Amino acid sequence: MIPQLAVPDWLAVATVLALLGLGVAIVVLARSLRESRRHTEELLAAASSDAEALRETLTGLEEQLRVRAEAAEAVQDRVPVARVDDREYVITDLSNDRGPKVPARVVPAPQFADILLRESVIKTAALAAGLRRALAPEIRNRIRFEMKREVKRSRRERKLMLRAARRDWEARQRAGLEASS
Repeated sequence: MIPQLAVPDWLAVATVLALLGLGVAIVVLARSLRESRRHTEELLAAASSDAEALRETLTGLEEQLRVRAEAAEAVQDRVPVARVDDREYVITDLSNDRGPKVPARVVPAPQFADILLRESVIKTAALAAGLRRALAPEIRNRIRFEMKREVKRSRRERKLMLRAARRDWEARQRAGLEASS
């Protein structure tokens, strides 16, 4: 006699329900994945159009800078220049009636990028140093102490105000007057 494998009915039903649930979960996950992909593609297309607009703006600005540089080179009457440490300083004047206006000196793109990056690095380093100092254990303990002290002070003040309001209310009750607000 061969022993037969008997599967309880509830186990078969539970298995079928689990498989249906798994199928529904897969369908929902695939749908959300398609929606996410569509949203990502829309964002990518928007970023691409923004980048193209920025390229056009940059091209226009480069053209303006080139025109200004050519105009500055064409001007023969220059503002007096003082040289200190191989740096060129333009001597400025407040009055507007002295000679033609000369646009600011145009800095080449690599030098501008270098200046910009150096300033960014310096500001970032200063921020990091400030954060490191602000997050030091002794500063955090001092802040914690001051906060506890402020909380205690405000609680005392609220208790005093509550007691004064309660005394006032009780006095009015004794006098037979209605409490106002």
